[in-house]
Amino acid sequence: MSEELGKIERPEAAAFSGKRKLYLVPLLYRWPEAPVEYNNLFTTYWQEIENQLRHLEDRIGKISHVYHEGVDKTGDEAIHQLEQFDTPSLDITKRAISAGAALNPIEDNSLLAESMDWERFVMLGFASQKVAKTATDALMSVMKSRYELITRRISESLKPGEAGVLFVREGLPIQFPGEIEVFSVFPPSLDAIHRYLRDRPQGTDEPAESEKPVKKTRTRKKSTPKQSESATGI
Repeated sequence: MSEELGKIERPEAAAFSGKRKLYLVPLLYRWPEAPVEYNNLFTTYWQEIENQLRHLEDRIGKISHVYHEGVDKTGDEAIHQLEQFDTPSLDITKRAISAGAALNPIEDNSLLAESMDWERFVMLGFASQKVAKTATDALMSVMKSRYELITRRISESLKPGEAGVLFVREGLPIQFPGEIEVFSVFPPSLDAIHRYLRDRPQGTDEPAESEKPVKKTRTRKKSTPKQSESATGI
C-alpha cells in the first residue's frame, strides 16, 4: 500500500536496506518562448525535485545509478546528450556522478530514432484512417520495444541494496519488476504546472508538441505495478 514518504519513520525506511530502489522523476522541459510564469514554475519544480531527492537519499539510500530517457551513450558522450536536452536534470546528474554514481545508458539509438520519426509523423495528422492506423500501430510497437529495453537495462544494472534515479516523461507505461521498490517524486509545483498548461490561453508562445511538458496524470498510479512510497509532501 502506498504511503507518503514524509510519514515514514526511520525504522520503517531501514526496511528497504538490501532492496533495489528506484526514484522516479517526471522529466519536464521548457521551450525557448516560454512565458515568465511557466519559467518560474519550471525553476521551482526542479528546486523541489532536488530537495526531495536529497531527502530520499538521506532516508532511503544514496543514488548509485542515474537513468535518463533519451540517453544511449556512456561517459562524456552521455553528458553531451544531456546538455542538448537543456534541462536541470543535467546538474542533478553531474552532482550524482561527482558523488560516485554511474550514468547508465537505457536507450537504443535505432529504436530511439525510429520512435522520434513516428512521433513526428503522427503529430502531422492524417487524411486517411488507414494511414493513421498504420502510423499509430508502428509508433506503439517501437515504443513498446523501448519500454522493454529501458526496464531490462535498469533491472540488469541496479543491484540489491542500491538506489537509482530515473528521469522520464510522465505517463509512459514502463513496467518494473516487482522486487524493485519505486518511489515517485511528485513535488507540489507539478500540480501547478499541470493547471497552468491546462488553463492558460493558447498563444504564439505555445511549445511544439515534442517540447511540451507532458500533461498526463500522476505517473505513480500508472507506470509501475508496484510503488511502495511517494515523495509527495516532503
